[in-house]
Amino acid sequence: MSDIEKIIEFVIEIERLKAVLRQTKPVGINRYENSAEHSWHVSLIALMLKDYANERIDISRVVKMLLIHDLGEIGAGDQIVYQPLTDEQQSSETQSLAQTLSILPDKLSAEFIALWEEFEEGVSPDAKFAKAIDRVPPLLHNIYGNGHSWQKHNISKEQVFTVNSEKIASGSHKLWSTIEKKLHEAIESGALK
Repeated sequence: MSDIEKIIEFVIEIERLKAVLRQTKPVGINRYENSAEHSWHVSLIALMLKDYANERIDISRVVKMLLIHDLGEIGAGDQIVYQPLTDEQQSSETQSLAQTLSILPDKLSAEFIALWEEFEEGVSPDAKFAKAIDRVPPLLHNIYGNGHSWQKHNISKEQVFTVNSEKIASGSHKLWSTIEKKLHEAIESGALK
């Protein structure tokens, strides 16, 4: 199979990400978001907020990370961020990602696996910023959706702050400051308890 045929097969395979439902509903829409929409959304958010990263970043690498970071969900499904991944779930997501990326030509597959691993480690400036951005849409979905997912899963304000504050602030202090204000408004409105 030629490289272009492998890439087309990969393009067909990743259509399956559109069937993976997440735990939040997009702002103003009464259905759950899918993981492909999420990947597009966080990539665009990263482009818009790149100037607010704490450190110098390569936005191209960040966008690549965000476009592939949930490909493992094709076989493993989505997990709410407030419930830590078990070893079994992490293994399932890693295997699913490897299987999906193995469709690609070796060079591309290796590049994307390395980017995914870097994202998962969350240590490099690019990965810290990507992880910060990844946390934003679900928070906004809840803030502007009357806390629908927080209430459904009985998520407390303490959990929301504990899980999100350090991750977002490590990528962008200015972004965390803005989101933190919105979270306090959600507490005042009763959307977050």
